[in-house]
Amino acid sequence: MSVIITGAGRGIGKAIALKFAAQGEELILCAKSAETIENAKQEILIRFPNTVIHTFHTDLSEKAAVKEFGAFCLTKGTPGVLINNAGSYIPGKCINEDEGVMEQMMNINFYSAYYLTRFLLPSMMAVKQGHIFNICSIASLQAYEGGGGYSVSKFALHGFSNNLRHELKPHGIKVTSVFPGAVFTDSWAGYDNSSNRIMEAGDIAEMVFAATKLSTQAVVEDIVIRPQLGDL
Repeated sequence: MSVIITGAGRGIGKAIALKFAAQGEELILCAKSAETIENAKQEILIRFPNTVIHTFHTDLSEKAAVKEFGAFCLTKGTPGVLINNAGSYIPGKCINEDEGVMEQMMNINFYSAYYLTRFLLPSMMAVKQGHIFNICSIASLQAYEGGGGYSVSKFALHGFSNNLRHELKPHGIKVTSVFPGAVFTDSWAGYDNSSNRIMEAGDIAEMVFAATKLSTQAVVEDIVIRPQLGDL
């Protein structure tokens, strides 16, 4: 069975891909940019040359593209782990953010996970196993200044995870919500992290991987992980 990761070209997604590659897992990686996902693939293969990696590039904010990627995944067999990590951040306020920002945030941060999960679930339910991770955010748990449409879309992803977990209990499929605080990715470009104030993408990858290694009767429902000194 394969490990499917969206938003895998950089940041948290790429770090998770590297962690699973180190364990010899077969990967299906997706990103919007062909160059970005190819670079990530080559980086993984340099470190773990025996890894089987399938790549796909598309804009997962579009429903048709999500289904096209889902069909591609199924050609590689039944998914074992699905990590819905694709996302984007546009700062702002609900009361005055630009027209269309809310729709843009919902399409990539929520609907990409919603449609891809629904497309892949029948194959996972047929074998009564699998593990779904939705990379939410601390912004899924509380409002914060400048969160706007991003925070709303992550609240939606959190709600989706809760419902999935309830609905999939009888089908042997685990669902884990991941709530990272500040992680040193492109969203923090230009930030001076020389003091290690914010987390590394690898920290999230370690926790996600560990959650897949429990017995079949145990599930980590939520992973909340913040910088040691607290949120920024």
